[in-house]
Amino acid sequence: MRAEELWKAYCEKENIDIDTPYKAWGFGDAHDQLADLVLTGIKTATATAYDLYFMEGEEDTLPQSGDYSVILNSKDEAVCVIQTTKTTVVPFDEVSKEHAYKEGEGDLSLAYWRDVHEDFFAEEFAETELEFNGQTSILCEEFKVVYRAIDVN
Repeated sequence: MRAEELWKAYCEKENIDIDTPYKAWGFGDAHDQLADLVLTGIKTATATAYDLYFMEGEEDTLPQSGDYSVILNSKDEAVCVIQTTKTTVVPFDEVSKEHAYKEGEGDLSLAYWRDVHEDFFAEEFAETELEFNGQTSILCEEFKVVYRAIDVN
């Protein structure tokens, strides 16, 4: 199912204006694994590099509470609709153990989160003129699943 189809089904079910904005995207570099964690309720948060939202030619709006996203798997198939419930921006070194747990990855520890995300963000920043370090601003986003592709009749 394409993102547009899942979004339409969700809007019809919830009586939401079809023109309500949403974004369609997949998680990090492990779309399927992370989407599965979302579908099982284990993953209820994510993190992105704040400064990369403002790169020239890449400008993007920051996620805000109430925003919708259609989550895609590695085949660009829509698996669910999520709604952002909370966002905060903190330095990488200050991401909390609670946030790491909500990301639902690995052993759910802050140490695991830092290890995996340090590598991930370092790779992202290597493609820019910006430097990644412990003080790099991280956008921590929490969300809830509001509709699943499996719910479509």
